[in-house]
Amino acid sequence: MTTTNQLRLLPLDALERASECLRTLAHPHRLRIVQMLLQGRFSVGELAESCEIPSHMASEHLRLMQRSGFLASEKEGRFTYYSIAESHLGDIMNCVEARFGNVPAAE
Repeated sequence: MTTTNQLRLLPLDALERASECLRTLAHPHRLRIVQMLLQGRFSVGELAESCEIPSHMASEHLRLMQRSGFLASEKEGRFTYYSIAESHLGDIMNCVEARFGNVPAAE
């Protein structure tokens, strides 16, 4: 029988931070944005178009993810371009795509 003293467990405060990060990602538009940004950098307008949402809503999603340390931004003239700042997002997205990538859409 294994006791908790023998298990490799993260401290609860680390798990609290992890759950907060996962809550930030737990939205279909945010996951779509991460998918795109793992393949390149995009402007707010490009991300909004792909998510089929208004630019102001995409900006809110981007601000939230940037505050969590997931994204970086760079101004070029009138446009702001976003990119991935947290390298582990690729691992998370690989897990999501492996689990849900071959599931037929619900009717």
